[in-house]
Amino acid sequence: MEKIWQQHYPEGVPLEIDTHVYNSLQDMFLQSTKRFADLPAYVNLGKSITYAETERLTGYFAAYLRHEIGLKKGDRIAIMMPNLLQYPIVLFAAFRAGLVVVNTNPLYTDRELKHQLKDSGATAIVILENFAHTLQDVLAETEVKTIITTRIGDMLGLKGYLVNFVVKHIKKMVPPFSLPNAVNFKEALRKGRNHPFKDEKIDHEDVAFLQYTGGTTGVAKGAMLTHRNMLANLLQADAWTARDLTPGKEIFITALPLYHVFALTANALFACKLGAKNILITNPRDFPAFVKELKSEKFSFITGVNTLFNALLNTPGFDQVDFSRLKITLGGGMAVQKAVADKWQAVTGCVLLEAYGLTETSPAACINPVDIKAYNGMIGLPISSTEIEIRDLDGKVLAVSEVGELWIRGPQVMKGYWNRPEDTAKTIDANGWLRTGDMGFVNEDGYIKLVDRLKDMVLVSGFNVYPNEVEDVLVANPKVLEAGVIGVPDGAAGEAVKAFVVKKDESLTEAELIAWCKEQLTGYKRPKSIVFVKELPKSNVGKILRRELRNLNP
Repeated sequence: MEKIWQQHYPEGVPLEIDTHVYNSLQDMFLQSTKRFADLPAYVNLGKSITYAETERLTGYFAAYLRHEIGLKKGDRIAIMMPNLLQYPIVLFAAFRAGLVVVNTNPLYTDRELKHQLKDSGATAIVILENFAHTLQDVLAETEVKTIITTRIGDMLGLKGYLVNFVVKHIKKMVPPFSLPNAVNFKEALRKGRNHPFKDEKIDHEDVAFLQYTGGTTGVAKGAMLTHRNMLANLLQADAWTARDLTPGKEIFITALPLYHVFALTANALFACKLGAKNILITNPRDFPAFVKELKSEKFSFITGVNTLFNALLNTPGFDQVDFSRLKITLGGGMAVQKAVADKWQAVTGCVLLEAYGLTETSPAACINPVDIKAYNGMIGLPISSTEIEIRDLDGKVLAVSEVGELWIRGPQVMKGYWNRPEDTAKTIDANGWLRTGDMGFVNEDGYIKLVDRLKDMVLVSGFNVYPNEVEDVLVANPKVLEAGVIGVPDGAAGEAVKAFVVKKDESLTEAELIAWCKEQLTGYKRPKSIVFVKELPKSNVGKILRRELRNLNP
């Protein structure tokens, strides 16, 4: 397909980016910490650390990982925590030690956590003690040998002792756990100080992350994102925003969890590259506290999903925030609704830019130009060095305005799925084109419009939910005969999970089955509603026809 979108790039945006600006994410980090040494790097719960302090602390932790526990280049380390100061320290320390990071959702159930740790072969984990009980339950079935626990207040100085006491003893937010061989994060830093440290040699093709995404078979797959993939995407973001963002002068709001690929690139990495002050929001669901935090900073860059923006707009006091320095609002992870975008612009004076990507594209592939005047209902233009094709089901490239499947090629496309060559071959062809499973078209100006989803995936508040996984959990209940799962429109989350169930035991209730799901599925994957039916629609070979489930009546 002709790259017609390039004709509509904003002035100054290059057609291509050079990924060789940095040798690795490690190199990018070290250059930034040197260049912006005295500037604040991260702020969390009232505590600020500079880029120089971040460099020093990551060195201590990297030394601990290498010299105290013997991790070597290529070993996998899991990070299981919300947005805290500890997260970037562990993240960049891992790169300095040459490790592969396995981002892990802290809200995973036993089943989900066990699969990810086993599949990745992670031998070490850094975990907030609030979630350590889950690890305790599955540890024996994994390869994890090193456990480093941390507490919310561990990086907050004297104030941290009070925070930790309140969290554990007053708010009772730390369930009992027993991990006798675990080391505390602060102790790990202390031990690391005793060792001289030399950064591991890393190059472009080394894997930086195993970033897990759901699988259509119900099995989560680890997307191998290399240092080149991630560098490409943050340099693409930099090229797209260079006219508007000034190195060393910006303030980022990071409310989306850093274990999610969107915030990982757009906030954790991009902010570091820019030398931005990064405000980490630990609990964005506490919207009154979130708004209070926003009032304390004249921020210039914020990312989020539609549900987050909508909730902020409906929180008292948000309209009193000072938006005078807000330059870019970036929405991704799920479709941005026009009503939310219009209200956001009316309140903040800043256009809500919609972007599009996947875990497999590190994640950004398309972004709306920063200089658009209002929400346009499109997912934007393919960014620098990115090619887009719209193909029919036979792989034929379609013309402008014709609807088909979106295919992507560019330096941000993953290396493949970890230990899953067959799945990789199904997703990336011999010429490096990634099939997305999303249906859309390219208009005459090169803007992309999504219209449907080829896959059965459900998108809940920016998180992928695959029906097979939920169905597997449902049918594991001894009172369930069959189950089919679809996504349905939801005003709050974009989509919600809806289940159709055939009973094996008539005594089964919706409440009973939802409680069952609660034990085995993290919140966004659980069915919001369950409909009991006599039978499910099936093909002549017995496959459940999910599209026909929408027409079923209880």
